[in-house]
Amino acid sequence: MGPASTPASSSGAPRENLAGLVERVTFHNEENGFCVLRLKARGQRDLITVVGHAAMISAGEWVQAAGTWTNDSTHGLQFRASFLKATAPTTVEGIEKYLGSGMIRGIGPAYAKRLVEAFGEAVFDVIEADPSRLREVEGIGPVRARRIAAGWAEQKVVREIMLFLHAHGVGTSRAVRIYKTYGAEAVATITENPYRLARDIRGIGFKTADQVAGKLGIAKDAMVRVRAGVSYALAEAMDEGHCGLPENDLLRTGAELLEVTAERLTAALALELQDGAVVADTVGERRCVFLAGLYHAERDIAERLRTLAAGEAPWPSIDIDRAVPWLESRGGLTLAPSQREALRLAAASKALVITGGPGVGKTTLVNSILKMLVAKGVAVALCAPTGRAAKRLTESTGVEAKTIHRLLETDPKNGGFKRDEANPLPCDLLVVDETSMVDVLLMKALLRALPPRAALLLVGDVDQLPSVGPGQVLADVIGSGAVPVVQLTEVFRQAATSRVIVNAHRINAGQMPEATPAGAERSDFYVVDAAEPETAVAKVLAIVRERIPRAFGLDPVRDVQVLCPMNRGGVGARALNAELQKVLNPPGEVRVERFGWTYGPGDKVMQVENDYDKEVYNGDLGIVTRIDAEAGELVATFDGREVTYGFGELDELVLAYATTIHKAQGSEYPAVVIPVMTQHYTMLARNLLYTGVTRGKRLVVLVGQRKAIAMAVRNGGQRRRWSKLGEWLAVATAGARTKMDSSRVN
Repeated sequence: MGPASTPASSSGAPRENLAGLVERVTFHNEENGFCVLRLKARGQRDLITVVGHAAMISAGEWVQAAGTWTNDSTHGLQFRASFLKATAPTTVEGIEKYLGSGMIRGIGPAYAKRLVEAFGEAVFDVIEADPSRLREVEGIGPVRARRIAAGWAEQKVVREIMLFLHAHGVGTSRAVRIYKTYGAEAVATITENPYRLARDIRGIGFKTADQVAGKLGIAKDAMVRVRAGVSYALAEAMDEGHCGLPENDLLRTGAELLEVTAERLTAALALELQDGAVVADTVGERRCVFLAGLYHAERDIAERLRTLAAGEAPWPSIDIDRAVPWLESRGGLTLAPSQREALRLAAASKALVITGGPGVGKTTLVNSILKMLVAKGVAVALCAPTGRAAKRLTESTGVEAKTIHRLLETDPKNGGFKRDEANPLPCDLLVVDETSMVDVLLMKALLRALPPRAALLLVGDVDQLPSVGPGQVLADVIGSGAVPVVQLTEVFRQAATSRVIVNAHRINAGQMPEATPAGAERSDFYVVDAAEPETAVAKVLAIVRERIPRAFGLDPVRDVQVLCPMNRGGVGARALNAELQKVLNPPGEVRVERFGWTYGPGDKVMQVENDYDKEVYNGDLGIVTRIDAEAGELVATFDGREVTYGFGELDELVLAYATTIHKAQGSEYPAVVIPVMTQHYTMLARNLLYTGVTRGKRLVVLVGQRKAIAMAVRNGGQRRRWSKLGEWLAVATAGARTKMDSSRVN
């Protein structure tokens, strides 16, 4: 019975069978398999709509379905399939649609047509068994032929992974990443130990792996599960910035998380300790458990910094009383007494920390140190955690600075670095800027690559947010007294004309920022009241799209950055991204939808993981320049350099019209707009707001409730991070700390 004569379905509608060719996949959710298909059904004149679930589905496939007809009030007549089975196409028409659907990088509709014309129904066999014959087709050279063959092989395994995961109740959007990690042995590897998924695949957590394990029949109290749960609990703590957890906290939360007895968890912990996967030690009076890699990294940092601080500087002695006039005449500046004393300390130290907020002269001091040492023939290397911070350091010093990853020369094969003890950096002095962002593992890598004779200068603002990764390295180094510290606090007169700088220091001191009075001359700091979330969203959109471009001549996409305290909620980064995209760069015909985002040319995007092959790193901002459906690729430009992503790799990107303040660490923007609402209460803290405000170079606009701003300003308490670095650093410290407070100097 055809759809035209089928009555609207009810709960008692007869179950029917249907078969046909998929003309188009209107919608497919890779996480849960839900799909909407347009089908050329056997015996039907017109295309029909089929709604169902399939792990993977492509145009051109032959579909068998069982279900009922329904007349949807919005979408009209549909076939709702309770059972859906897709098989590879066998007709020439189906094969062409299948190959042209964009599933294989290198083949789009045009090449699909040429391939089918050349090889007919044998095209699959040619691609798989004799790919050299692909070069018989016009436009296909050796590179494209290899890409098509590799894409076909990958696609077969990816489909196998998707079907396996779907059969075990798990979403499939990470199938490409699983394939890249495990290759053709993916299904066998997962079956042997599904908990490897949580350990090895970004975006898959313990809960997802646990779901697969349950379907495979692994019991809740199985030791493989409970042992994986120990690492999971510590990894969750690591995401909160901890290097370890108090043992009783770990056992309590682990038992709740895994729904097992404390005795079973204690036994699993003992085995993990025995194998060396985790390490137990004390922090203060409490016994803590650490992931082994983090524990050894912190100990390594402490040993290397203590050795550095006790060593002699690798340059000849410098007469500061002669150096200062020389620097002042060369630079056309006058150094403050505090800066002169800092220079004296820098000249005599093999390890030094310079810290302070905006406008206190950190840049002038670092430049003076570099000029003084370069004149003595000292070879310097400069680095910062992010591309933007490195670029800013280059501009301010006139010396090339690199990202830490580029300086250490990332090794894509093992995810590590080529620079280490055996292949150290070629420098006498290493300068690290924005050190507050550097986590334990990155600091360990830097110190490993520092030659034994070289000196180290750490520069940063200790009052900003600590690193996103585990630890609080800069704060621990400063607090321990193990390394000499220059703490600059006096805001210089020129900087004091900026309300952004003045208000940043007010916030840091626990005081409310001062809004620009109504009717005052144009300022660089504004507070815009918004009592309700809906009002805040509307005002943010208007400020970004119209008010800032009109008043300041800034580009709303490239120059203005919305920074949110958190991702979630109606005034969070995720929701604001969708709204800002609608008004700044609405998706057009050329677009790609993956992993919950829609991308089109002109969209602002952010890289959210380190990709050593592509040389783009977590926090890097780019602009989508083009989308190639034929090749299944998106191209984005990062600082003038083009980077290509396969559609299956787009979970490395998110839209970046709005981002979190955490993600903006180390970056500066001409203008920042920060929504601050009481709905953000879980994240509102002084160092968060201070970090957000100090990202703005020319303009900062706070949008929201003054009550919420007050909550952030009052909340000066740092959340404790469980770490042992501070203790290890303090062990061998004999009161060597030198701290200068420039606020006492006129």
